[in-house]
Amino acid sequence: MASLLLSRRDLEFLLYEWLDVCALTTRERYADHSRETFDAAIELSEQIATRHFAPHNKKNDAHEPTFDGERVHIIPEVKEALRVFGESGLIASTMDYDVGGGQLPSVVADACFAWFQAANIGTAAYPFLTMGNANLLLAHGSKEQVDTYVRPMLEGRFTGTMCLSEPQAGSSLADVRTRAERRGDGTYRLFGNKMWISGGEHELSENIVHLVLARTPDGPPGVKGLSLFVAPKVLVGEDGSLGARNDVVLAGLNHKMGYRGTTNTLLNFGEGAHLPGGAPGAVGYLVGEENRGLAYMFHMMNEARIGVGLGATALGYTGYLHALDYARTRPQGRPVTAKDPAAPQVPILAHADVRRMLLAQKAYVEGALALTLYCGRLLDEQHTGGSPEARDAARLLLDVLTPIAKSWPSQWCLEANSLAIQVHGGYGYTREYDVEQFYRDNRLNPIHEGTHGIHGLDLLGRKVVMDGGAGLRLLVERITATTARAAELGGEAAEFGALLDASVRRAVAVTQRLWSTGDPETALANASVYLEAVGHVVVAWMWLEQFLAAAPGTEPFHEGKRGACRYFLRHELPKSGTQFTLLESLDRTAVDLPEDAF
Repeated sequence: MASLLLSRRDLEFLLYEWLDVCALTTRERYADHSRETFDAAIELSEQIATRHFAPHNKKNDAHEPTFDGERVHIIPEVKEALRVFGESGLIASTMDYDVGGGQLPSVVADACFAWFQAANIGTAAYPFLTMGNANLLLAHGSKEQVDTYVRPMLEGRFTGTMCLSEPQAGSSLADVRTRAERRGDGTYRLFGNKMWISGGEHELSENIVHLVLARTPDGPPGVKGLSLFVAPKVLVGEDGSLGARNDVVLAGLNHKMGYRGTTNTLLNFGEGAHLPGGAPGAVGYLVGEENRGLAYMFHMMNEARIGVGLGATALGYTGYLHALDYARTRPQGRPVTAKDPAAPQVPILAHADVRRMLLAQKAYVEGALALTLYCGRLLDEQHTGGSPEARDAARLLLDVLTPIAKSWPSQWCLEANSLAIQVHGGYGYTREYDVEQFYRDNRLNPIHEGTHGIHGLDLLGRKVVMDGGAGLRLLVERITATTARAAELGGEAAEFGALLDASVRRAVAVTQRLWSTGDPETALANASVYLEAVGHVVVAWMWLEQFLAAAPGTEPFHEGKRGACRYFLRHELPKSGTQFTLLESLDRTAVDLPEDAF
């Protein structure tokens, strides 16, 4: 029976027929790998996700973590699933051999982790954060920090968090108040509060490694004065033994509409509940240099942004597969041309409007999966490309695509989840069926790791104008290279290429128009609309790439790809035209309406 989590066939198509990941094995870093090792990692991920993550997904949702004032209580299946995940070696799959990693390409590792996000996003959040935490310390931490904290995380003994936001600051990190006071022994003492910290307290691991943004007393104001610190839940001795509890205290759990299996916490640093060595304050260890904390944290944040997009994709994908399975097995009604009420009912898949909803879901989730895996492929190119120019180009293109790869799946795979509920009809919004939980879980992702508004500002305000517009030019070059290949083939491919070419030209013209006024407030007033429109253009590119890779007349799977491309280019891409028209008008409706008019 085919999985209802993800499509193994789709992953094979994207990895091997389109992205040609086997070509990576010619590079030194991946020379020990082959398609066999890639397939083995994906197979292992599917098995663990199916056997150890998926079975407790609904229980995780129904019995969310509770706090009795002393301890957090979580259903035991979560700890068992994380034990199996830790023993599999998947936490360190992409990391260097010398830290116990497997040096797997990032694109393959993303395909692996998507199984866990589709199976149980609440449980998968713990290793997701741990891997990002470990990667940051590997890039910017000291050897001592790597030995003390990273190696136990890669063994599955420790878990990790990222502590950025605060109750009064929200997404405005310039307003972070947590302070770090220097001590004579080279450590710091942290005092402050951190809000929305996923995985911030539990007993699922021996220790929790918090990465905390804080400011030293003499640091400059704003984000330039932020430094980054390791503040473990339990202090670690020089020999790796666990010592006293650090002065990091759970103030309470946040109870969200989705991801209910993930503890989400308000943490107090330095409230005096734990006093290691008799000194107040949470013991913190500086990562890198003072006042460079946000730059270091962006290593984890950018990884998390693409990971959130991948998680949104996985939730949309499993919702689509559940809806498709339901549509194939649920008999209801008769064809519009059938007049005999005594005739047998047909599966709802036979009805045109149900097929429309399923096709929309397919276009959203498979387009999003292509985009997120393409970003993984760019990361591999950034690290192992054959020339400095190739590596720089991959970095630049990934910078431009990151806000889209985070936000577009978060918006449109959520819409896929909504359509999955609609396909189920009245059953869809009952708790007996999984699709209502998928929607609730996915509704968090348009906010996780930055709202659409933040990423719209990032894309329009930074990414497409940085380096004199070099990133936008590169994106256009890559897209038009695809449309040129389509034009050479003629037929439908050329038709779709022409549609995409027109949209790309429009995107460039609109970008120039927005910034021609010299008025950033007007330019950025509709940045979220810009993000959505350009995102549709990028995903249309992903679909044309898949169309070209799916040879006609070979198998139904390939015809499904070509059909989904037809749908996206004919039904979805034209939506961006209306949005570009709005953007060209330099509309200030939202800016100019007085506050007291709301």
